[in-house]
Amino acid sequence: MKKAVIITTLILTVLISCKKATDTEPVQIEPKAPKEAEIVEPAGDQCYEWKLNGSVIAMSFNVNSHQEVNGKLSYNLVGKDKNEGTLIGNMKGDTLIADYTFVSEGVSSVREVAFLQKDGAFIEGYGDVAAANDKVTFKDKTKLKFDQKNTLTKVDCKVE
Repeated sequence: MKKAVIITTLILTVLISCKKATDTEPVQIEPKAPKEAEIVEPAGDQCYEWKLNGSVIAMSFNVNSHQEVNGKLSYNLVGKDKNEGTLIGNMKGDTLIADYTFVSEGVSSVREVAFLQKDGAFIEGYGDVAAANDKVTFKDKTKLKFDQKNTLTKVDCKVE
């Protein structure tokens, strides 16, 4: 009988202590005002250039918060016709993939270009291409080669 009284007392003690714990008032959590969305504005034009023995490749562009690129690209290579035009594309990780729309010898053309961003510069990419629908594109972007001798380094943008 003593065991039954002791066990009953223990059970009642545990139940009462559990009940007291649940009787306390819930902790009030104050809601915080939602943070305002940060709007990242474009940082302005970025300009890059490559020069060698009178040949010049110049690129200027702007990147928005969605990694969309809009700018200009020009090739003025010794012994070849100069071409310049617009650059519209996207940054995909550290690689700029864009359509380069340009006029050369009075003919408008569209060619896909790729530049790898490395150490604050852009290295032009090359690979097998295919022409379709009046546009030249890379056959396989995963097989592009980036030759460091074609590195466009950051320069101050020229005011036009």
